[in-house]
Amino acid sequence: MIADILLAAGALGAGFYCYVLSRRLRRFNDLEKGVGGAVAIMSVQVDDLTKTLATAQATAKKSVAQLEDVNARAEASRQRLELLLASMHDLPNTQGEVSHETPYFVRRAKVSQD
Repeated sequence: MIADILLAAGALGAGFYCYVLSRRLRRFNDLEKGVGGAVAIMSVQVDDLTKTLATAQATAKKSVAQLEDVNARAEASRQRLELLLASMHDLPNTQGEVSHETPYFVRRAKVSQD
């Protein structure tokens, strides 16, 4: 009889333990407050971050393409400037031939016709 009472007490204890565990597990997996909710929120945030990252990568690729274009144009301009500067050395020095006098104006007296 004592063994039956101990067995019944053990069964009641195990049942109460299972009940407490099931309540904790239910709160743990709750979509509003528990880990399930946290996982759902994080999943949505990961999707948003993935979209944002894809947009940022596309923008960065476009910027790189524009920078490469501008860099190529700048390089071509640099080459043209070097060519122009090199051709300037071939021109004769005309500094001595040009007069640097400042122009001046003379007023003429008005002639009266009486």
